[in-house]
Amino acid sequence: MLQTTDTLLLVRPFRFRKNEETAVNNYFQEDIADPDLVAQAQTEFDNFVNALNAHEINTLVIQDEGKYDTPDSIFPNNCISFHKRTAVQYPMFAENRRRERRLHYLDALHRWGLTFDDIIDYTDFEKENRFLEGTGSLILDRINRIAYCALSPRADAGIAHQFCLDLGYEIFIFEANQTVTGLRKPIYHTNVMMSVGTQFAVVCTESIDNRYEKMNLIKRLEETGKKIVDISENQVNSFAGNILEVRSIKGEPFIVMSSQAYRCFTTEQLSLLRSWGEIIHSPLDTIERGGGGSARCMLAEVFY
Repeated sequence: MLQTTDTLLLVRPFRFRKNEETAVNNYFQEDIADPDLVAQAQTEFDNFVNALNAHEINTLVIQDEGKYDTPDSIFPNNCISFHKRTAVQYPMFAENRRRERRLHYLDALHRWGLTFDDIIDYTDFEKENRFLEGTGSLILDRINRIAYCALSPRADAGIAHQFCLDLGYEIFIFEANQTVTGLRKPIYHTNVMMSVGTQFAVVCTESIDNRYEKMNLIKRLEETGKKIVDISENQVNSFAGNILEVRSIKGEPFIVMSSQAYRCFTTEQLSLLRSWGEIIHSPLDTIERGGGGSARCMLAEVFY
Protein backbone atom coordinates (compact mmCIF):
# COMPACT_ATOMS: atom_id res chain seq x y z
CA MET A 1 0.00 0.00 0.00
CA LEU A 2 1.34 3.42 -0.96
CA GLN A 3 0.98 6.46 1.26
CA THR A 4 0.54 8.82 -1.67
CA THR A 5 -1.43 9.16 -4.88
CA ASP A 6 -0.82 10.92 -8.19
CA THR A 7 -4.49 11.87 -8.64
CA LEU A 8 -6.27 14.66 -6.78
CA LEU A 9 -9.89 15.84 -6.82
CA LEU A 10 -10.43 19.60 -6.42
CA VAL A 11 -13.48 21.88 -6.53
CA ARG A 12 -13.20 25.32 -8.12
CA PRO A 13 -15.13 27.80 -5.95
CA PHE A 14 -18.10 29.93 -6.98
CA ARG A 15 -19.50 31.53 -3.79
CA PHE A 16 -16.34 31.57 -1.72
CA ARG A 17 -16.52 33.62 1.49
CA LYS A 18 -16.06 33.28 5.22
CA ASN A 19 -18.57 30.60 6.13
CA GLU A 20 -20.63 31.93 9.01
CA GLU A 21 -21.69 28.40 10.02
CA THR A 22 -18.15 27.05 10.38
CA ALA A 23 -16.63 30.18 11.95
CA VAL A 24 -18.07 29.18 15.33
CA ASN A 25 -15.20 26.72 15.81
CA ASN A 26 -12.78 27.46 12.96
CA TYR A 27 -10.75 30.25 14.51
CA PHE A 28 -8.53 30.68 11.44
CA GLN A 29 -11.25 32.39 9.39
CA GLU A 30 -11.31 36.15 8.93
CA ASP A 31 -13.84 38.64 7.62
CA ILE A 32 -12.61 40.00 4.29
CA ALA A 33 -14.50 43.04 3.02
CA ASP A 34 -13.37 42.93 -0.59
CA PRO A 35 -15.70 42.95 -3.63
CA ASP A 36 -13.06 40.96 -5.54
CA LEU A 37 -12.88 38.19 -2.91
CA VAL A 38 -14.32 35.45 -5.12
CA ALA A 39 -12.19 36.43 -8.12
CA GLN A 40 -9.06 36.41 -5.94
CA ALA A 41 -9.90 32.97 -4.56
CA GLN A 42 -10.54 31.64 -8.07
CA THR A 43 -7.21 33.02 -9.28
CA GLU A 44 -5.40 31.40 -6.36
CA PHE A 45 -7.19 28.14 -7.09
CA ASP A 46 -6.30 28.20 -10.79
CA ASN A 47 -2.64 28.99 -10.09
CA PHE A 48 -2.53 26.17 -7.54
CA VAL A 49 -3.93 23.67 -10.04
CA ASN A 50 -1.49 24.88 -12.69
CA ALA A 51 1.42 24.34 -10.27
CA LEU A 52 0.28 20.76 -9.64
CA ASN A 53 -0.18 20.06 -13.34
CA ALA A 54 3.26 21.49 -14.11
CA HIS A 55 4.74 18.71 -11.96
CA GLU A 56 2.70 16.00 -13.72
CA ILE A 57 0.22 15.43 -10.93
CA ASN A 58 -3.26 14.50 -12.15
CA THR A 59 -5.92 17.04 -11.15
CA LEU A 60 -9.63 16.31 -11.56
CA VAL A 61 -11.45 19.64 -11.19
CA ILE A 62 -15.16 20.03 -10.54
CA GLN A 63 -16.57 23.51 -11.10
CA ASP A 64 -19.01 24.54 -8.38
CA GLU A 65 -21.76 26.25 -10.38
CA GLY A 66 -23.10 28.14 -7.37
CA LYS A 67 -26.54 26.51 -7.26
CA TYR A 68 -26.49 25.51 -3.60
CA ASP A 69 -24.71 28.33 -1.71
CA THR A 70 -21.67 26.24 -0.75
CA PRO A 71 -18.96 28.67 0.40
CA ASP A 72 -16.60 25.86 1.53
CA SER A 73 -16.91 23.58 -1.49
CA ILE A 74 -13.26 24.37 -2.23
CA PHE A 75 -12.42 21.92 0.61
CA PRO A 76 -13.78 18.56 -0.73
CA ASN A 77 -11.56 16.34 1.43
CA ASN A 78 -13.96 16.83 4.34
CA CYS A 79 -17.00 15.39 2.55
CA ILE A 80 -15.53 12.34 0.84
CA SER A 81 -12.46 10.13 0.70
CA PHE A 82 -11.36 7.38 -1.66
CA HIS A 83 -9.73 4.04 -0.84
CA LYS A 84 -9.07 1.98 -3.96
CA ARG A 85 -12.55 0.65 -4.84
CA THR A 86 -14.26 2.19 -1.79
CA ALA A 87 -15.54 5.74 -1.28
CA VAL A 88 -16.53 7.12 2.12
CA GLN A 89 -19.04 9.96 2.70
CA TYR A 90 -18.85 11.86 5.98
CA PRO A 91 -21.25 13.68 8.35
CA MET A 92 -20.61 17.44 8.26
CA PHE A 93 -20.90 19.90 11.15
CA ALA A 94 -22.31 22.86 9.17
CA GLU A 95 -25.64 22.46 7.41
CA ASN A 96 -24.50 24.47 4.40
CA ARG A 97 -21.52 22.14 4.00
CA ARG A 98 -23.88 19.16 3.73
CA ARG A 99 -25.12 20.72 0.48
CA GLU A 100 -21.68 20.10 -1.01
CA ARG A 101 -22.77 16.50 -1.57
CA ARG A 102 -25.06 17.81 -4.31
CA LEU A 103 -21.94 18.39 -6.39
CA HIS A 104 -22.01 14.61 -6.96
CA TYR A 105 -18.32 13.82 -6.71
CA LEU A 106 -18.85 10.15 -7.58
CA ASP A 107 -20.74 10.97 -10.77
CA ALA A 108 -17.93 13.28 -11.81
CA LEU A 109 -15.32 10.61 -11.16
CA HIS A 110 -17.40 8.10 -13.10
CA ARG A 111 -17.29 10.44 -16.12
CA TRP A 112 -13.49 10.36 -15.77
CA GLY A 113 -13.60 6.55 -15.84
CA LEU A 114 -13.28 5.96 -12.08
CA THR A 115 -15.99 3.81 -10.52
CA PHE A 116 -16.16 2.74 -6.87
CA ASP A 117 -17.81 -0.57 -6.00
CA ASP A 118 -18.47 0.11 -2.31
CA ILE A 119 -19.87 3.35 -0.84
CA ILE A 120 -19.67 3.72 2.95
CA ASP A 121 -22.04 6.44 4.11
CA TYR A 122 -21.78 7.93 7.60
CA THR A 123 -24.01 10.94 6.87
CA ASP A 124 -26.92 9.61 8.99
CA PHE A 125 -24.86 10.55 12.05
CA GLU A 126 -25.81 14.15 11.27
CA LYS A 127 -29.27 13.37 12.71
CA GLU A 128 -27.53 12.71 16.05
CA ASN A 129 -25.40 15.86 15.80
CA ARG A 130 -22.27 13.73 15.51
CA PHE A 131 -19.65 14.51 12.91
CA LEU A 132 -16.43 13.30 11.34
CA GLU A 133 -15.11 15.50 8.58
CA GLY A 134 -13.09 13.20 6.38
CA THR A 135 -9.35 13.60 6.07
CA GLY A 136 -9.69 16.90 7.86
CA SER A 137 -10.48 14.94 11.03
CA LEU A 138 -8.51 11.79 10.17
CA ILE A 139 -4.81 11.77 9.32
CA LEU A 140 -4.20 8.44 7.65
CA ASP A 141 -0.94 6.53 7.79
CA ARG A 142 -1.94 4.23 4.96
CA ILE A 143 1.25 2.16 5.12
CA ASN A 144 0.89 1.27 8.81
CA ARG A 145 -2.94 1.46 8.79
CA ILE A 146 -3.21 4.04 11.57
CA ALA A 147 -5.81 6.84 11.68
CA TYR A 148 -4.76 9.78 13.87
CA CYS A 149 -7.67 11.88 15.13
CA ALA A 150 -7.73 15.00 17.31
CA LEU A 151 -11.14 15.24 18.96
CA SER A 152 -13.24 18.34 18.30
CA PRO A 153 -16.87 19.28 17.59
CA ARG A 154 -16.13 18.01 14.07
CA ALA A 155 -14.40 14.77 15.05
CA ASP A 156 -16.48 12.23 16.96
CA ALA A 157 -14.54 9.37 18.56
CA GLY A 158 -17.27 6.80 17.96
CA ILE A 159 -17.50 7.49 14.23
CA ALA A 160 -13.70 7.48 14.00
CA HIS A 161 -13.70 4.00 15.57
CA GLN A 162 -16.36 2.89 13.07
CA PHE A 163 -14.25 4.17 10.19
CA CYS A 164 -11.32 2.10 11.44
CA LEU A 165 -13.46 -1.03 11.76
CA ASP A 166 -14.83 -0.56 8.25
CA LEU A 167 -11.53 0.31 6.54
CA GLY A 168 -9.10 -1.79 8.56
CA TYR A 169 -7.25 0.92 10.50
CA GLU A 170 -6.06 1.26 14.07
CA ILE A 171 -7.35 4.42 15.78
CA PHE A 172 -5.11 6.84 17.64
CA ILE A 173 -7.15 9.52 19.41
CA PHE A 174 -5.84 12.60 21.21
CA GLU A 175 -6.77 16.23 21.89
CA ALA A 176 -5.14 19.21 20.20
CA ASN A 177 -5.79 22.82 21.19
CA GLN A 178 -4.99 26.35 20.14
CA THR A 179 -5.00 29.60 22.08
CA VAL A 180 -7.98 31.82 21.23
CA THR A 181 -8.30 35.11 23.16
CA GLY A 182 -6.33 33.60 26.01
CA LEU A 183 -8.31 30.35 26.17
CA ARG A 184 -7.32 26.87 25.00
CA LYS A 185 -9.87 25.58 22.50
CA PRO A 186 -9.93 22.47 20.28
CA ILE A 187 -8.38 22.80 16.83
CA TYR A 188 -11.25 22.19 14.46
CA HIS A 189 -9.42 19.74 12.16
CA THR A 190 -6.48 17.44 12.85
CA ASN A 191 -4.98 18.25 9.45
CA VAL A 192 -4.27 21.82 10.54
CA MET A 193 -1.72 20.63 13.10
CA MET A 194 -0.54 17.33 11.61
CA SER A 195 0.48 15.69 8.35
CA VAL A 196 1.83 12.18 7.82
CA GLY A 197 3.96 11.29 4.81
CA THR A 198 5.78 8.16 3.71
CA GLN A 199 8.83 8.81 5.87
CA PHE A 200 7.90 11.82 7.98
CA ALA A 201 5.29 13.45 10.18
CA VAL A 202 4.82 17.19 10.58
CA VAL A 203 3.10 17.75 13.92
CA CYS A 204 2.57 20.53 16.43
CA THR A 205 3.25 18.81 19.75
CA GLU A 206 2.84 22.21 21.44
CA SER A 207 -0.90 21.95 20.74
CA ILE A 208 -1.24 18.71 22.73
CA ASP A 209 -1.67 19.86 26.33
CA ASN A 210 -1.92 16.39 27.83
CA ARG A 211 1.66 15.26 28.42
CA TYR A 212 0.74 11.57 28.33
CA GLU A 213 -1.02 11.93 24.97
CA LYS A 214 1.88 13.95 23.58
CA MET A 215 4.45 11.35 24.59
CA ASN A 216 2.32 8.50 23.22
CA LEU A 217 1.86 10.26 19.88
CA ILE A 218 5.59 10.87 19.50
CA LYS A 219 6.29 7.26 20.47
CA ARG A 220 3.78 5.88 17.96
CA LEU A 221 5.15 7.99 15.12
CA GLU A 222 8.70 6.97 15.91
CA GLU A 223 7.72 3.29 16.19
CA THR A 224 6.37 3.46 12.65
CA GLY A 225 9.60 4.94 11.33
CA LYS A 226 8.45 8.53 10.90
CA LYS A 227 10.94 11.37 11.27
CA ILE A 228 9.12 14.10 13.20
CA VAL A 229 9.20 17.73 12.11
CA ASP A 230 7.85 19.54 15.16
CA ILE A 231 6.16 22.84 14.34
CA SER A 232 5.06 25.63 16.67
CA GLU A 233 1.57 27.00 17.24
CA ASN A 234 2.63 30.13 15.36
CA GLN A 235 3.55 27.94 12.40
CA VAL A 236 0.17 26.23 12.66
CA ASN A 237 -1.42 29.67 12.34
CA SER A 238 0.46 29.97 9.03
CA PHE A 239 -0.84 26.53 7.95
CA ALA A 240 2.49 24.71 8.18
CA GLY A 241 0.61 21.61 9.32
CA ASN A 242 -1.82 21.72 6.40
CA ILE A 243 0.47 20.09 3.85
CA LEU A 244 0.29 16.88 1.84
CA GLU A 245 2.74 14.47 0.28
CA VAL A 246 1.71 13.41 -3.23
CA ARG A 247 3.50 11.89 -6.21
CA SER A 248 3.68 12.54 -9.94
CA ILE A 249 2.54 10.11 -12.61
CA LYS A 250 6.21 9.10 -12.82
CA GLY A 251 6.25 8.24 -9.11
CA GLU A 252 8.29 11.28 -8.02
CA PRO A 253 7.49 12.49 -4.46
CA PHE A 254 6.28 16.05 -3.83
CA ILE A 255 5.15 17.92 -0.75
CA VAL A 256 2.35 20.42 -1.42
CA MET A 257 1.74 23.52 0.69
CA SER A 258 0.81 27.19 0.49
CA SER A 259 3.41 29.89 0.04
CA GLN A 260 2.55 31.23 3.50
CA ALA A 261 3.32 27.81 4.99
CA TYR A 262 6.53 27.59 2.98
CA ARG A 263 7.74 30.96 4.29
CA CYS A 264 7.11 30.03 7.94
CA PHE A 265 9.20 26.86 7.94
CA THR A 266 12.76 27.24 9.20
CA THR A 267 15.70 26.58 6.91
CA GLU A 268 16.41 23.34 8.77
CA GLN A 269 12.79 22.18 8.50
CA LEU A 270 12.71 22.92 4.77
CA SER A 271 15.93 21.00 4.29
CA LEU A 272 14.39 17.98 6.01
CA LEU A 273 11.19 18.19 3.97
CA ARG A 274 13.17 18.46 0.72
CA SER A 275 14.95 15.23 1.61
CA TRP A 276 11.57 13.49 1.29
CA GLY A 277 10.19 15.30 -1.75
CA GLU A 278 10.36 18.41 -3.88
CA ILE A 279 8.22 21.20 -2.41
CA ILE A 280 5.40 22.69 -4.45
CA HIS A 281 3.98 25.89 -3.00
CA SER A 282 1.53 28.44 -4.30
CA PRO A 283 -0.02 31.62 -2.80
CA LEU A 284 -3.35 30.84 -1.12
CA ASP A 285 -3.62 33.89 1.15
CA THR A 286 -7.23 34.78 0.34
CA ILE A 287 -8.42 31.18 0.62
CA GLU A 288 -6.58 30.76 3.93
CA ARG A 289 -7.92 33.98 5.45
CA GLY A 290 -11.51 33.62 4.28
CA GLY A 291 -11.87 29.85 4.43
CA GLY A 292 -9.64 29.00 7.35
CA GLY A 293 -8.07 26.14 5.40
CA SER A 294 -5.12 25.71 3.09
CA ALA A 295 -3.49 23.45 0.51
CA ARG A 296 -4.20 20.09 2.12
CA CYS A 297 -7.87 20.96 2.70
CA MET A 298 -8.26 21.60 -1.03
CA LEU A 299 -7.07 18.14 -2.04
CA ALA A 300 -9.20 15.00 -1.97
CA GLU A 301 -6.76 12.16 -2.71
CA VAL A 302 -8.08 9.66 -5.25
CA PHE A 303 -6.76 6.15 -4.61
CA TYR A 304 -8.04 3.80 -7.27
